[in-house]
Amino acid sequence: MLVLAHISDLHLDGSERATERVERVRDRLWELPGRVDALLVTGDIADHGAETEYEEVARILGDAPFPVLTCPGNHDSRAPYRKALLGQPPADGPVNSVRVFDDTAVLMCDSSIPGQDEGALDEETYDWIEATLDGLGGERRALLAFHHPPVALHHPLPDSYRLREPERLAELLGRRPEIAGLIVGHAHTPAASVFAGRPLTVGPGVTWTLRLPWEGERIADRDAPVGFAFHVLDDAGRLTSHFRVVM
Repeated sequence: MLVLAHISDLHLDGSERATERVERVRDRLWELPGRVDALLVTGDIADHGAETEYEEVARILGDAPFPVLTCPGNHDSRAPYRKALLGQPPADGPVNSVRVFDDTAVLMCDSSIPGQDEGALDEETYDWIEATLDGLGGERRALLAFHHPPVALHHPLPDSYRLREPERLAELLGRRPEIAGLIVGHAHTPAASVFAGRPLTVGPGVTWTLRLPWEGERIADRDAPVGFAFHVLDDAGRLTSHFRVVM
């Protein structure tokens, strides 16, 4: 059984407010009496893509008692992300990585398009997903994590900037039964759906929560408590998600 804690859309910008909200959820996760296998962070880690913002992320999350897995969002910038957060040489290509656990692999995919708000998995990333799954030999289940949801979430803001060409992702899933589910962010609202027959979970935003159209005209609820999720992939290959808030 794999247990992931999940946060998304930190939007660290050097402000006291953003830092406090990230540190609040950090403290809750670090103090868990039971150990989770990893913390997954699905993009928009920085607000402006500045190197100093990633340095702050590294400071806040750097002493985690478990692995921290990240992928970029549309607010992130690949070169400073690599340099300050991952400790890698700065480069502008997609930031893709994989973490293999006992019987499960988590693929962190880059769905960002530099300079744009909508998302896409580009040719290099699709080739990387295929090669990574081939290298695992079909013997491990896999979870795909990226930033942009491939489905409508019934709010005009995130639905205007979702993943391009979702049919190509659906075709990949149709050929890859080892992919047990998809975990994304971007929408700032905890949500659960299905895509191409697989469970899809959207993580809540740390910085603010999206108010849906029937909740009122104000889009961003900046007073909502910080949210996070636990995802459990059990031995039967079933993905279950639990949502929590930190007051």
